Amino acid sequence: MLKILVAIKRVIDPYVKIRVKPDGTGVDTQQVKMVINPFDEIAIEEALRLKEKGKANEVVIVSIGDNTCQETLRAGLALGADRAIHIATEQRTILTPLNIAKILKKIVEKEQPDLCILGKQSIDGDNNQTGQMLAGLLNIGQGTFISSLEILDDKSIKINREVDGGTETLQLSLPAVITTDLRLNQPRYATLPNIMKAKQKPLEAIALDTLNLTLQSSLTVLKTEAPVIREGGEMVESVADLVDKLRNKEKVL
Repeated sequence: MLKILVAIKRVIDPYVKIRVKPDGTGVDTQQVKMVINPFDEIAIEEALRLKEKGKANEVVIVSIGDNTCQETLRAGLALGADRAIHIATEQRTILTPLNIAKILKKIVEKEQPDLCILGKQSIDGDNNQTGQMLAGLLNIGQGTFISSLEILDDKSIKINREVDGGTETLQLSLPAVITTDLRLNQPRYATLPNIMKAKQKPLEAIALDTLNLTLQSSLTVLKTEAPVIREGGEMVESVADLVDKLRNKEKVL
């Protein structure tokens, strides 16, 4: 049976209103509800389903950041993960996709999972890079934007992935890295008994400085701005009126 490692990220709840800091240096995260990145929830769900089918025997979740990440990891444990690893660091500016991939590589080398599952992207950065970079650093197979997953045996899996023209079917040798798309599954909710059990599950904290990595950030955020508020729409009586406005007012036609 497989050992599965799932990387998760703590992000602002996508259903709350985002506020930009007055000085434009970033998004205000004070007093804002934080959750597991939605694509990472899908990754956890897929790992748990594989375990429930008897295809996996352990699901390990990992997150990188300050101590508030432990709350997010406990939420993942409440969903059903077996244990958690927290890579502790206060250095937010170095957590770029490549550096995160380098950190995860260290954890993969330590844990030796058969399958790494990541969300295809985080909803804050939207970079869609970490999974691909991790597979490249490990020199193992990868499948991105997957919409279905089948375990063929202990050494291979079959996936369907989203591409521009439809879907593509691939067979990957294990170990491998895959990233999840929205169509893969519908994540479950944590039950009260599992929330209580999560408090007793192992959560290992590892200081980033102990991983012997030299990390440098090549990304600088110059300014953060809220999107421009759109003007209200205008109703028209007929198609002819619409064409007239597009031709004369908007100068589209």
